[in-house]
Amino acid sequence: MTDDPLPVEHLSPVAALVDEVLAGVGYEVAAATDAIDDAVPGYGGLFDPATTRAELRSALESLPESALTRPPVPEPADDAFVLYVDGSSRGNPGPAGAGAVIMDGAENQLARLGRPVGSRTGNNTAEYVALQLGLAELLARYEPSRLEVRIDSMTVIRDVWGGDDPTEPGVESYSEAVAAALSRVPDHRYTHLADSDPNPADALATVGADIAALGPG
Repeated sequence: MTDDPLPVEHLSPVAALVDEVLAGVGYEVAAATDAIDDAVPGYGGLFDPATTRAELRSALESLPESALTRPPVPEPADDAFVLYVDGSSRGNPGPAGAGAVIMDGAENQLARLGRPVGSRTGNNTAEYVALQLGLAELLARYEPSRLEVRIDSMTVIRDVWGGDDPTEPGVESYSEAVAAALSRVPDHRYTHLADSDPNPADALATVGADIAALGPG
């Protein structure tokens, strides 16, 4: 798994603390949510409307590192993988999140990843971050020889696989990280997802946007 937190856009202090917890569990959304919910006193939790921002921030600041347990890495069926990615932005730009689902060649789910991207970030930037997130964790956990990336952003597809220079302002660091990661996979390709195609990363990106929308505590 990645040893260092991945780059992030501007977030409120509370959202930034949640992202630190996500980084501590390898961006596994379920593991992060469980750890945060356990740290909030009483019956509150990360998305419980009865939990105030101040209560959430206090719980996050007191959450011991020992409570952050990275889930075990499942054994894949082979060295071929499928990566679903998705970015979500409310308002475009607005609170944005990234989601990624790693599957093996038999399409068994191996990891469900998500994170906030920024409090005022566009869809394409969020999609870049989702791709970076999925690739970083895939390469940290496995040694893929083949990879199919399933993605719906034609802008990111043209930039990454079409050889175009990035057209979205401020995504150069993400695009460079994506190019470096893909260079480590001998055989990689993309599949463009239509809006009607199911994408299991969509819900994770939405969770990331929910976190990015958390105001200061």
